[in-house]
Amino acid sequence: MNPSQNQPQNQPQNQSLAKALAAEHAAVYAYGVVGARTSGGLRQRANAAFDAHRARRDQLRGLIAQRGQKPEEPGPTYQLPFEVSTPVQAVRLAVQVEEGVLAAYLELSADPDPGLRRLAAQLAQECAVRGYGWSPAVTAFPGMPETRAGSTPGLTEPTPVPPVTTGQ
Repeated sequence: MNPSQNQPQNQPQNQSLAKALAAEHAAVYAYGVVGARTSGGLRQRANAAFDAHRARRDQLRGLIAQRGQKPEEPGPTYQLPFEVSTPVQAVRLAVQVEEGVLAAYLELSADPDPGLRRLAAQLAQECAVRGYGWSPAVTAFPGMPETRAGSTPGLTEPTPVPPVTTGQ
């Protein structure tokens, strides 16, 4: 399942594709930290996720290069959202990583290229499954931020309907 290669070379790089690559670069870095702070089965899961994100990163780099663009290189280091010094914090980071990469793939799924949309959907599903493996709490719309408990951006609360009365 490879996305179409019909983007003109003089066209600017697809921003959604670049964001997905940046998310994968950050995921590879973060899973190095997760693996260093865990052991046993958690470390094995972290190593498998590291390998999966590295493979996806390389796949996205190849897609960008095939489109005649230069893929961004990873940064030398990344700012983690919080200190990670325990296995519990490492698992929390893994969940956040999967949510972040999933969000990038959701954005990419709006691309006009049907091949990229299919790829984005597949990769988003992989992130959702990995994220569930770290924390089996399910959200209504994985990858979309919750604005408040139980609500999702863009969805509105139903308008209360007044009771129907008869003229008696």
